[in-house]
Amino acid sequence: MSTGHKDLQPPATSIFKRIINDSRSLGILLLLCTFFSLILTNIEGIGNLYYNFWEMSIPGFHDLHLPHTIIHFVNDALMTLFFFHVAIDIKREVTKGELSSFSRMMLPTASALFGVAFPAVIFSVITAGTAYSNGWAIPTATDIAFTLGMISLLGKAVPHSMKVFLTALAIIDDLCAILIIALFYGSALYLIWLVGVVVVALAIFLINRHFQHKSVYYITVGLGLVMWYCMYRSGIHASFAGVILAFIIPVSKMPAFEKRLGLPVNFIIVPIFALANTSILISPTAISGLTSPLSLGIILGLFLGKPIGITLAVYLMVKLRLVRLANIHWVQFIGVGILAGIGFTMSIFVSNLSFPDDKMLKDIAKLSVLIASALAMIVGYIWLKAFSREKEEVDT
Repeated sequence: MSTGHKDLQPPATSIFKRIINDSRSLGILLLLCTFFSLILTNIEGIGNLYYNFWEMSIPGFHDLHLPHTIIHFVNDALMTLFFFHVAIDIKREVTKGELSSFSRMMLPTASALFGVAFPAVIFSVITAGTAYSNGWAIPTATDIAFTLGMISLLGKAVPHSMKVFLTALAIIDDLCAILIIALFYGSALYLIWLVGVVVVALAIFLINRHFQHKSVYYITVGLGLVMWYCMYRSGIHASFAGVILAFIIPVSKMPAFEKRLGLPVNFIIVPIFALANTSILISPTAISGLTSPLSLGIILGLFLGKPIGITLAVYLMVKLRLVRLANIHWVQFIGVGILAGIGFTMSIFVSNLSFPDDKMLKDIAKLSVLIASALAMIVGYIWLKAFSREKEEVDT
């Protein structure tokens, strides 16, 4: 009988599964993509080639009224799958997860709303009367991948109840971001295409409700593409088609989509988005722009507005006796609120929508998001680690 070392080594597939199922993996991958994109963009000679690659036209797409540059296609087409995936998460939590009852929803919902409102108010006050005011929604979003990745790195320093709270808060925060994009960042509406969206959505709903054959999955995918095209032409941001599709398919059929989408969305689409949207030239002009109201509004909105809004919401909910929390550790809520200031994906996405025709403003906004997110990661991690150590000393 052989007992060599090879028998003790886990198979490559097992290692791969552990990596893709680890909540830290996506955050680390996004960081690597961001660093790679920033470095490549700022290398003389190569930087222009790299930036121009993302701005390259896709042959024939303009004539078909499709997103006609690579970065446009990434943001308007591929990211629709990201929004679809996020919306499925929201729907699952609302139907049978951490948000499935009113009592469970109250605290994270109030915290998410305050965590969206306070950064928007801070940004609006700082940028009042300037050309930057359209970016008010940039600092309102929390990035699920990074926040949950940081929580995983903290391990036992954060109790399970706080992890559940942050997960629920981030999910509701994403829903707020989706609604903001749909309501405030569209263009002129075209009624005929909106009618097309409604008709196709109704067809998808009826087919999924009345038919159970396995071909329904492929019919849904085909009609989903048609709905996306109608949404793209309607004036509402095309990514919203993914949200509608997630909400109209039955809960029983969601696992089929989740199984196929989880890996490509998390480890292909979102990293491509990071590569395409962090091609930022760190020039003297961009650096000087970090003292502008635009940059200050984003950094202060994410780094201060998020923890203030979230902690205040929890305080009011407890003070008004709307929720009951045993063994409240306010310092932990502040730490979790700081981590919620990690904006990244959604904040960068909204930066593109806020200043579609001004690359310099987009670059300043994105650079500010990266700085605020880095601050939130570092300070939030140190804060929660220090508090955990202090608590252990008191307990002993």
